[in-house]
Amino acid sequence: MDSAFEPELPFSKGLTMYSSSLSSFDLSALGWDDSFAALFAAHAVDGLVPARIVRVDRGRCDTLTASGPVRAVSTAVTSLDPAHAVCTGDWAALRMEPEPELVALLPRRSAITRASADRTSHQQVLAANVDTVAIAVSLAVPLNAGRVERLLALAWDSGAQPVVVLTKADRTNEPDAALLALTSLAPGVDIVTTSATTGTGLALLSEAVTGTTVLLGPSGAGKSTLANALLGREHMGTNAVRAGDGKGRHTTVHRELLPLPGGGVLIDTPGLRGIGLQDATDGVERVFAEIEAYARDCAFGDCEHRSEPSCAVQEAVVAGMLDVDRLDRYRKLLRESERAAARGSARESSKRTRTKKAITRDLRATYRFRDRQRER
Repeated sequence: MDSAFEPELPFSKGLTMYSSSLSSFDLSALGWDDSFAALFAAHAVDGLVPARIVRVDRGRCDTLTASGPVRAVSTAVTSLDPAHAVCTGDWAALRMEPEPELVALLPRRSAITRASADRTSHQQVLAANVDTVAIAVSLAVPLNAGRVERLLALAWDSGAQPVVVLTKADRTNEPDAALLALTSLAPGVDIVTTSATTGTGLALLSEAVTGTTVLLGPSGAGKSTLANALLGREHMGTNAVRAGDGKGRHTTVHRELLPLPGGGVLIDTPGLRGIGLQDATDGVERVFAEIEAYARDCAFGDCEHRSEPSCAVQEAVVAGMLDVDRLDRYRKLLRESERAAARGSARESSKRTRTKKAITRDLRATYRFRDRQRER
């Protein structure tokens, strides 16, 4: 690569290690395909090159191109709206001269988004163009059903395929019981039991993750250890967790995209403390598929499954076919998602109102100026 395009700051150690081999990589190994090529056609005419975002810093991004790693200025694709901000996993149009600069982002095929931590109406994008979401669940601590359901809803709503990865199988005497519990929480989802210590399930995990895979889960769940296992080397740092509650410190402090040895890429993320849902009704319905199936037999289409007559969902609870706590979590997630979506709609409506008023003011000023000119 020409020295003019060398990164001003060091790349992450993952890119440094891969830099020699990446120069011969086809973009398809990074997730590029015909649909992205079609979206990029207009940019290609202008002499731009496709680049995948590896890591986002303030005003700059690490990227991967067909020619290798490039660090580029990203101010042109910066957005004040977190939902449209440049994100790890994005595909971008890169101008190489006079210095590398990202000038446009390609439309996202999928995105992992959550409600902003500040509880505003904005959404925060965690990863873009994801095919598989690997949800890490530690067997060394009691199962948190609500957290697993939230992460599954987040994954399903993105359009990606979730996979639940049970970690630290060597730390429990009842892995089968945990697997049974997860099966009821995650209908239609593959579950892989793993142990980095014994190597259990790691080969199955490698087969289960395809395309672009993002790792999600709380701190201490073993995401960094899983990342190292998939990468085949010690790339991500790992920390011990507290013995009392299994919680860990943030080993990963930023989102980073890393090429996998057998093809595809991995996006590692910091541990998620808050997992707010916004306008994720489709994802929630996928997670609670059995409740949706019962609801189709309710006497009323707008049944809230509380005290309405002939409610098939409540009948399933009474018959012991549906856990009442799971029904409560279903209601809670739907309510939270709908309220957050309503805040977003209100914000957009307010924005349209302000824009309309601004246009009206400009038109009135134009008319007044025209009238004064005619009076002269």
